[in-house]
Amino acid sequence: MKRIHAIPFGTAVGLLWAIYVFFAGLLAMTGWSLSLVNSLGSLYIGYSASILGAIVGAIWAFVDGFVAGAFIAWVYNKLVK
Repeated sequence: MKRIHAIPFGTAVGLLWAIYVFFAGLLAMTGWSLSLVNSLGSLYIGYSASILGAIVGAIWAFVDGFVAGAFIAWVYNKLVK
């Protein structure tokens, strides 16, 4: 089986999660996804239903997604051996 490169996979997961969190933060300003933003705001310091909060949340989400994606790729590569 093919191995997964951890850095590109982590970057892809981080970008997708950051985009999702950013748009959820923007949508929360209209009332949609407000409970999601409030829940994630307890994990991501500074994340709130505002433009600045959405940017801060996206940065946190990228770091979180990158670490999770790289870890998943690392575990996958260990199991494939």
